[in-house]
Amino acid sequence: MAFAARTVSAATMAILAALSAGAPACAQDLAGKAALCNGCHGEQGISPDPTMPVIWGQHQTYLYRQIDEFKLGHRQNEPMLSLIQNMPQEEMAALAEHFSQKPWPKLNQPRASETEAKRAQAAIVTGQCVACHGILGMGDGLNPRIAGQSRGYILKTLQEFKSKARGTNPWMSDILGPLALDDLEALATFTAGR
Repeated sequence: MAFAARTVSAATMAILAALSAGAPACAQDLAGKAALCNGCHGEQGISPDPTMPVIWGQHQTYLYRQIDEFKLGHRQNEPMLSLIQNMPQEEMAALAEHFSQKPWPKLNQPRASETEAKRAQAAIVTGQCVACHGILGMGDGLNPRIAGQSRGYILKTLQEFKSKARGTNPWMSDILGPLALDDLEALATFTAGR
């Protein structure tokens, strides 16, 4: 299963590279579209809603894949769908590139307590989080940066994968299935505070 995900990701990366060449053609509309994104994700990359992800400074390929998953209906969010349902791939690629070049904002979230850190580190080892997100949680382009991401968003995402409400990555659902809510909360706090 991990091999199939990597194959799709490699193909997506190749498409993104090819589409980026067409990004200047939609540059005039890019500022307006980015402003619409900022309505939920925040003017300076920090959303007032803690369940919204940081997209500033996130990996370009990962951002493109997420936009595409919303467009295809693999992820559900009505505001996102209304913005991107008729968006050409060239514009999707331009938006992904635009936000990937922004600086990652500091959310100034509290660090995990010693107890939370131990619980989170045990969950990280059990779940093999480092294999995709790296030892520091910075991702690799195909997989997202999670270090410093909004705690509310991390926790919501972990819960959605655990319950299989978010079905875009069955591997994540399998990994998170056995973890208790306390594990997920500790993992969210630890990751957000890095």
